[in-house]
Amino acid sequence: MAWQVFALGSAFFAGLTAIFGKLGVAGLNSNLATLIRTLVILTMIAGVVTLRGEWQMPRTLEWRAVGFLILSGLATGFSWLLYYRALQLAPASLVAPIDKLSLAFAIVLAVVFLGEAVTLKLVLGGMLILAGVLILAWP
Repeated sequence: MAWQVFALGSAFFAGLTAIFGKLGVAGLNSNLATLIRTLVILTMIAGVVTLRGEWQMPRTLEWRAVGFLILSGLATGFSWLLYYRALQLAPASLVAPIDKLSLAFAIVLAVVFLGEAVTLKLVLGGMLILAGVLILAWP
């Protein structure tokens, strides 16, 4: 059950991200706010890697994996830029639910690109996420 604990912690801190982000972009350019956030994350992760002694290069470096990590980083960057701009323009209680449509997108993309199984549970859960977002974020 360890992965569920990490996932729940991730969700909690993502929720804090919306609140702190909304407060942080008040009166500040959203792109600059994203840069500041990114620098903090970079510093924090570098500290974790240093404390854990994980700076070693892997024996073999798979360039395909590195390429996908680069694409993931670009997707994260675009997500953050758009998220912070949305927080400048609307209440966090409306922006955050729409942002969580990433769950539904991830489900569809995992099925299409990773070949993950489509189950009734998966479809029902995805539909409930979509319904929740529509109820919360649109009048």
